[in-house]
Amino acid sequence: MSFLRTEAKETLWRWREVILGAVLMLWGIWWLIGPGQLLTIPAIAMIAAGGALIWIGTQRARFRGPAGGVGAVEVDEGQITYLGPLTGGAVSLRELERLSLDASAQPAHWRLDQPGQDTLLIPVNAAGSDALFDAFATLPGLKTERMLHELRGRNPQAVVIWERTPLRPPHALLH
Repeated sequence: MSFLRTEAKETLWRWREVILGAVLMLWGIWWLIGPGQLLTIPAIAMIAAGGALIWIGTQRARFRGPAGGVGAVEVDEGQITYLGPLTGGAVSLRELERLSLDASAQPAHWRLDQPGQDTLLIPVNAAGSDALFDAFATLPGLKTERMLHELRGRNPQAVVIWERTPLRPPHALLH
């Protein structure tokens, strides 16, 4: 028997890093104002770590969407693998040429282009897709805030999030 509804548990789990960071910050503040100057250095470290965890957790929570999509995603040693009911494939992060978000499909799909291979389309709500946040964060020059903005936006077109070698003139903007 559970005291929480399923939706409430899912929301708490989605924001788990933020909640843990807030608890860590409050614990650090309690130590800072509690026993005098005895625990000042560990308290300041806990407050800083809690703030960092809140920042990272907020970004991850914004990236995570509703679950229940088709297929499964696995990220292992710099390789993204998607196993779907009709399609699938693998892409190496080192050889990834372009990352796009295609919102014209329902649900929206991540589009990963690698030279010499078919384009890999991954639904944003596939099982294990929250691991893509850390994988995408390793791409050089990726703007995380822009990616999160496009993920929550309702642009009906495919939007290029990141490119290794731009196909456009240097003075033209991506968006």
